[in-house]
Amino acid sequence: MQSRPDMDTIFALSSGRLPAGLAVIRLSGPAAFEAVRAMAGDLPPPRYMARRAFRTPTGALLDRGLLVIFPGPASFTGEDCAELHLHGGKAVVAAVSRELANIPGIRIAEAGEFSQRAFTNGKFDLTTAEALADLIEAETEAQRRFAVENASGRNATLYARWRDVLIQGRALIEAELDFPEEDDVPGSVSPQVWASVEDLVREIDAHLVHQRSGEIIRDGFRVAIVGAPNAGKSSLLNALARRDVAIVSDEPGTTRDTVEVALDLEGLKVILTDTAGIRETTGTIEREGIARARAAADRADLVLLVKDGTGPAAPDAAWPAKRTLTVWSKTDLLDDTDSRETSPDAIRISTLTGDGVADLVARITAEAVKAVARTADPLPFRERHVNELTAARRALDSFIHSRDAPLELAAEQLRMASDSLARIIGVIDTEDLLDVVFSRFCIGK
Repeated sequence: MQSRPDMDTIFALSSGRLPAGLAVIRLSGPAAFEAVRAMAGDLPPPRYMARRAFRTPTGALLDRGLLVIFPGPASFTGEDCAELHLHGGKAVVAAVSRELANIPGIRIAEAGEFSQRAFTNGKFDLTTAEALADLIEAETEAQRRFAVENASGRNATLYARWRDVLIQGRALIEAELDFPEEDDVPGSVSPQVWASVEDLVREIDAHLVHQRSGEIIRDGFRVAIVGAPNAGKSSLLNALARRDVAIVSDEPGTTRDTVEVALDLEGLKVILTDTAGIRETTGTIEREGIARARAAADRADLVLLVKDGTGPAAPDAAWPAKRTLTVWSKTDLLDDTDSRETSPDAIRISTLTGDGVADLVARITAEAVKAVARTADPLPFRERHVNELTAARRALDSFIHSRDAPLELAAEQLRMASDSLARIIGVIDTEDLLDVVFSRFCIGK
């Protein structure tokens, strides 16, 4: 769908925070070239940078910089685009922006409006737009690589292929319903449709199995530090973070709320959560802190159960289906004859001397890497995608179990599933089905 000819031309600072060595102001829309011509004189050839002096209508110099133009549709937004590369001072950008805003039909862009216009003009699909947003927000190497892979359009290609299977199946069923007497419409096509849908369901199931890997890469591998009061949880958090992020005190119940810190381990984002000590208490605030501790452990991908190596044995907390590592703390206070738990999942550390901390970091890193181990196939990387895929899966399950139902109802289940896939990539086209029917069966000859 093309933009309206009367759509406003928009502009915005598209480079980083000011002041900076360079500032880039981007324009997009039907009046983009007219606007920069008014400020800079003649335009350079498309996609070639040229040095220009940018002036006000009265001839006052604003700045000297570089100008480049991108005629539509061969531009990021699909519209006529221009970029002004200026000196990165706040006053310079403010002055140029003020002059642009004074030109009729030109306004400051809203958040994400350049990308929205690019999507509207068919430059990319919704999954690519979301991946570009992830790329901008990437904090770790794994997040960057994942966003770059997703921005290639691989997910959209996969979902579009699945949708084509459903559209083809629905076309076959409706052709059998509506044109049973046509010579070029094969009879009894429904069995082959059921077989193709069953294959598709297996593909979707295999795709959804890896959804947590995508979530961990984007949002982080969550590690909850839990244990009894004064077990050394906050000291452990500070040691892992290599800075004081949590208050450490001998007084039980010091930590009342969760404290989080993010680490970059082997390119993966790992979020550590210090929690309140778990014990029986009558204090309202402390009970709330303990409830939050248990909730953090329930959300975590890995639980570090911290036990005081110098104190009496504490009862183990159980988190079903959770990976748990036992950490014996304060081992600098123990003598060599002490015998504490030595199972493969137990690590002895001292936050005072640093002994064992590196080993614990290595164990956490290994668990995080294992959690995102995956094939080179595309992964669902947004909750929105998972929700739509799950809805499509439900509709296909209903279709598979509707062999004895009227074909009209079966076709409706295929429509619902294909619409769910279309919503992921942002494509809902009611003409798709008709195109398939006419091209495959030559109906209306």
